[in-house]
Amino acid sequence: MRNFLAIVGTNSEKSTNRELLKYMKKHFSKQTNIELAEISELPMFNKPEDMSLPIEVQHLADKIEASDGVIISTPEYDHAAPAALINALNWLSYEIYPFVDKPVMVTGASYGTLGSSRAQAHLRQILDAPELKARVMPSSEYLLSHSLQAFDNQENLVNIDDITRLEGLFQDFLVFVEISKQMNGAHAQNKKEAINFSWESAER
Repeated sequence: MRNFLAIVGTNSEKSTNRELLKYMKKHFSKQTNIELAEISELPMFNKPEDMSLPIEVQHLADKIEASDGVIISTPEYDHAAPAALINALNWLSYEIYPFVDKPVMVTGASYGTLGSSRAQAHLRQILDAPELKARVMPSSEYLLSHSLQAFDNQENLVNIDDITRLEGLFQDFLVFVEISKQMNGAHAQNKKEAINFSWESAER
């Protein structure tokens, strides 16, 4: 059975993105183990003079490294991913590189009609950065719109189309993870390039 880490992409105490990941944890429990991870306790990113990492960051990085894949659910703030999520990714690409070649599934929930589509596009762009190099599942947007009305009192999705699409995409992610496990020929080189990358050198 695969072990996935599901990152709640917001520091908000109440979020339908957290509800979505909790639903996935329960709904797919016979197929996978899904552990939720919060980012609210991570400090604001600021390069430490001694290059040491906060223990909360190292702990999260270790969980990503140990997982078979990562699921990130993001809300949308001002057409973009939340600052708290970007802050977490800044830490997770500073002197540590747990996302290199890691299979990632991107999901999102929003109160409006678009279901965080622009935030998901923004997040995919960040995850493709040279210091992150995540292996994001392509063509797989899961957009949960009108998310305040999407769950019942037992925290279950109520719309059958939402459930069916999520099930289909999750099955695709399981296949994507298996394929990614076999695509490891360049992993050592990809990790080396992420470690050695410098924006100062790249911009010359």
